[in-house]
Amino acid sequence: MSEKVATPLVDHLLELRRRLIYVLGSFFIAFIVSYHFSDEIFAILVKPLANVLEGKTGRRLIYTGLAEAFMTYLKIALFTATFITLPLLAIQVWLFISPGLFPIERKVLLPFLMLTPLFFGSGATFAYYFIIPPAWKFFLAFEETKASNVLPIQLEARVSEYLSIVMQLILAFGTSFLLPVLLTLLGKIGVITSRALANKRKYAFLLILIVAAIVTPPDVLSMIGLAFPLYFLYETSIFCVYFFEKRGSHA
Repeated sequence: MSEKVATPLVDHLLELRRRLIYVLGSFFIAFIVSYHFSDEIFAILVKPLANVLEGKTGRRLIYTGLAEAFMTYLKIALFTATFITLPLLAIQVWLFISPGLFPIERKVLLPFLMLTPLFFGSGATFAYYFIIPPAWKFFLAFEETKASNVLPIQLEARVSEYLSIVMQLILAFGTSFLLPVLLTLLGKIGVITSRALANKRKYAFLLILIVAAIVTPPDVLSMIGLAFPLYFLYETSIFCVYFFEKRGSHA
């Protein structure tokens, strides 16, 4: 009897290992390709700063360590490979767990796994086009302070520091935009209710402000730029959970 129990467990472990190897192999390939195009990718990431500095001569990014530029390009490749592999990871998770789910559970879970890369990409896109450009304008405004009339103040950002801020914003917004997916899924499986979410609005708003202050650069614009969309997504989650509750009650 123990052998009959052990065999399915071994089969599951072997399948899990196979799927992990598949994901890791795909990540490695994506990393190699991303590193090959890392210069072009970095040009895209630096474009918002270049647009803000347009018309100003002599502006540049610098690196102060021999390996800093090389490590920056490695980070770009890792970041891009992770972004590319995310949908594949969601697919492999689904293929691994779906045989053990009931049909109704598969029907509930599949749309959320499919929406995860979409929402993450939407958050990353929102950060790139609507948060990063005004944030850079805010930081560069300090070149025009009264002190600059006495002694010029000019930004010469390090490439590693610039990339870290960009990736921090993209990851923060991409992850935060998954909130409706997570809360709706929890509501669908009965962990939370729309009434509970609505009653905790003020606590949720306070928590959102704290999270936004932690994960964004130290400027009010970025914090507000994350906090308000995140709260809007929280309200959207309440509606989604309520919708599924009503739909379930009529089923």
